[in-house]
Amino acid sequence: MVRRVLSLPSGRIAVGLLFLVALLAALGPLLAPQDPLAVSDNTLAGVSWSHWLGTDYLGRDTFSRLLDGSRVSVLASLEVALVALGVGAVPGILSVYLGRVFEWSTLRLADTLVALPFLLFAVAVTALLGNGLTQAMLVTGVLVSPLFYRVSRAATLAVARSQYVEAAIIAGASVGWVVRRHVWAKVLPPIAIALAQTIGVGFIIVSSLTFLGIGVQPPAPTWGGLLASDLGYLDYQPWAPLAPALLIMLTVWASNLLADAIRDVSGEAGRAFVTHRRDVRSAGDPTTTAPLGGAR
Repeated sequence: MVRRVLSLPSGRIAVGLLFLVALLAALGPLLAPQDPLAVSDNTLAGVSWSHWLGTDYLGRDTFSRLLDGSRVSVLASLEVALVALGVGAVPGILSVYLGRVFEWSTLRLADTLVALPFLLFAVAVTALLGNGLTQAMLVTGVLVSPLFYRVSRAATLAVARSQYVEAAIIAGASVGWVVRRHVWAKVLPPIAIALAQTIGVGFIIVSSLTFLGIGVQPPAPTWGGLLASDLGYLDYQPWAPLAPALLIMLTVWASNLLADAIRDVSGEAGRAFVTHRRDVRSAGDPTTTAPLGGAR
C-alpha cells in the first residue's frame, strides 16, 4: 500500500508535507534561535534579522515560540488519533464476534459519545482531572473514537460474511485467530483512511483547545496559543497570525490528502489502479507489442 500511495502525486505531496511537520516537531525546539520563554523590552517588534517573525507583546521571539510549540501540537494530535484508534477500532472489530450483548452495549456507548457536546464535555472533564495536556487529549481521543468504531465495524461485517471466514469459524478457529489471519488485513485500509483523517481533525481540536487555554497553559507555546495571543494585537502586527494558521492549515490539508490517496489505492479502486498501471507499462514495453509487418 505504501508504494501505491507514493506512486500518486497527491500521496507524495501529502507524505512530504507530513514528514516536514514531523521533522519540525522533532528538531524545532532544538533549532529555535532564542529562548522561547525569555521576555524583553523589545515588544511587538517587526520582522528583522534578529527576529524573523517579530516579537510578541512580552518581547518574546515569535519564530522561536513557533518552533518550540510545534512538538506539543504534533504530539498532542497524534495522541488524539492513537487513543481514538485503540478505543474505537478494537471494540468495533470484536462487536461482530462477541455476541449481541457486547454489540448492543458498544453501539449504545458509541451513540452516546457522538451525542455529547464536544467542547463542553472536554472542558468539564479537564476541569475534574486537571488542566493538563494528557488529560485533555485522552478525553478528546475517547470522544473521537466512534469514528473508528463505525469504520472498523462496517469493514468487519463485510469480511465476516465471506465464505473463507465462515469456513474458518466452522472448522473451530478462535476469534483471535480469525481476526489476525483474515479480518485485520481487510479492515486495515479503511482504518488507515480514518487514522489519516483523524490526525488532521486532531490538529484542529488541539489548536482549538489550546486557543481557549485548555490543556497547555501560557507561557508554554503552542500553535493555537500563538493564534490566541496574536489576535489581540492585530492593529500592531496584522501578519502575526499567518504563520501558525498556515502551519495548521497545511498539516490538516496534508492529512486529508493522504486519506484520499489511501482511499484511491485500496479496495476495488486500488485493484483497478494497479491493473491500469500494469496495462500502461505493458503498452509502453516494445517487447510486448506485435511486429508492424505482421506474420508472413
